[in-house]
Amino acid sequence: MTGTSSARRGEVETRALPIYAAGDAVMPFAITGMDELVARDIEWEPHSHPTHELLWNRSGASTVTIGARTWSITPSVGLWIPAGVLHSAATPAGTWYRTAHVDVRTDSPLPTEPVAVEVTPLLTLLLERLVDQTLEARSRELTEQMVFDLLEPSPHALLVQRPGSELLRPIVTALESHPGDDRSLTEWAARLGVSERTVTRAFRAETGLSFGAWQAAFR
Repeated sequence: MTGTSSARRGEVETRALPIYAAGDAVMPFAITGMDELVARDIEWEPHSHPTHELLWNRSGASTVTIGARTWSITPSVGLWIPAGVLHSAATPAGTWYRTAHVDVRTDSPLPTEPVAVEVTPLLTLLLERLVDQTLEARSRELTEQMVFDLLEPSPHALLVQRPGSELLRPIVTALESHPGDDRSLTEWAARLGVSERTVTRAFRAETGLSFGAWQAAFR
C-alpha cells in the first residue's frame, strides 16, 4: 500500500504503514500479491489494510501480533487478516515472505476473524499463478475461485496469547526484552510476592497454558 516509511534502529529496520478502513482502496483484481526477501530484521508498526490479507513465507518464520495474540508464520502455516484489522509484525533477516491481498468486494464467503491458514502446495501454486498480470480474465477468475475454495483453518496454528494483567506484566516484559530469561515459576512467584499457585492460575486463566508451556511457546 502507499505511504510506506521506514527507519533503522540499530540493526532493526522499522516500517510504518497507513491505517486503512476496509474497502478504502479498489484493487485491479480480486487477488493481488507481492513478496520480499528481507535483508535485515524488520518490525512493522501497527497498521491495517483496505483489503483482506493472506500472509505466509516462502522460507523462514515471522510473527504477526493482533491485540494480545501473536501468531507464528511459516511456509506451511499462514495467517488470514481481515481488512481493516490493526496488526503489527516482525520478520528476521533472511525471511522470504509473501502476501496475497483480497478485495473486500469479492462475493466468496471468507473468514471474518484472524485465523491461521493451511498453506498447501496446491494453494501455493495457485497463488503464484496469480502473480502473472497478463493472465487471461477467465483463467484468473477460475484460479481465484480455487484459492477461495482451498482456504482452510490450520490445525497446526502457532498462537500465543499475551497476558494483560498487572500481576503477570513483569514476566511478559522480561521475556520480551530477553527471551532467554530462564527464571523458574518459583523464582517469579518470589519476585512478585505471591504463591506459585497464584501465578499458575493467572497464566491458565489468561492464556490457557501453564507458566512453563507459555514460556516455551512465547520463546
